Amino acid sequence: MFTGLIQAMGKATVGLGGVAIQSPDFLATVKPQQGDSIAVDGVCLTVARLAPWGFHADVSPETMARCTMGRPMVHRAMVNLEPALRLQDRLGGHLVSGHVDGLGEVAAIKRQPRSWTVEIRWQDPVFGRYVVSKGSVAVDGISLTVAQCSAGGERFSAAVIPVTWGETTLQHRQVGDLVNLEADLLAKYSERLLRLEPPHSRSGQEQEQPMEQPFSLVAQPLSQAWLQEQGWSAPMTWGLDP
Repeated sequence: MFTGLIQAMGKATVGLGGVAIQSPDFLATVKPQQGDSIAVDGVCLTVARLAPWGFHADVSPETMARCTMGRPMVHRAMVNLEPALRLQDRLGGHLVSGHVDGLGEVAAIKRQPRSWTVEIRWQDPVFGRYVVSKGSVAVDGISLTVAQCSAGGERFSAAVIPVTWGETTLQHRQVGDLVNLEADLLAKYSERLLRLEPPHSRSGQEQEQPMEQPFSLVAQPLSQAWLQEQGWSAPMTWGLDP
C-alpha cells in the first residue's frame, strides 16, 4: 500500500520480463531491501535484486499490458518512486494500491500564476464513475485532488503545486502523453460491496459459479434510485415535530 507521495525519481530501463531502476538518491534515503514493494510510476513492483546504482524488479504480463511500462513507444526513462507505506507513517496523500486500472491521456496543461492545471482523459471511460470533484486519483503514482470533472468523470483536471511539479515526472509531461491511472480504492470497494447479493447456503453438490467479469465490464451504474431500492438511502426531512 502507498500514499501517492513521491520520494524520488529514477531512470528506468525495461527489458524482457523486468525493469532496472537507477536512482542513487532513492537508495540513499529509502535504503530498499530485496523483497520490498516499490511503486514505480504508480505500479507496485517487488525488488528482485539490488545493485550499486538501484534495483531490478520483475514485471508480469498483466502489469505490462495495463501500464505505460509495457509500451515501448510510450514508456519514458524517468519514473516516480515511492516505498511502501508503513503503519506508523502519515497518510499525506490517499490510499494507493499500486494496481493500475488503466491509461489516461494528457489533454491539456495550463500554467497558472502559482501552479499548473493538468487535464486528463481516461482511455476507458468506464472508470470515470470513480472520479468525483475534490476526490483523489493517482496519476503515475502521484496523489492528486480532482479539481473539476465531466459529468461521467471520464475527463478531469487537477491543480499541481510547484513542489509536486518540481519533484515528480509531471514536469516532463506533454499534451498527448499517456499516464498510469489508479481510481480511488475506497470507491471501487464501496461499489463492489453495494452490488453483492446476500450469501446463500448451498449444498456441496452445487457447482461453483463462474468468476465475475472485471469492473471495466460492469454496465449498471450506481444511481440514487438504485440505492433507495436497495435500502441504502432514503429522502431525509429536517425540522422538529410541532
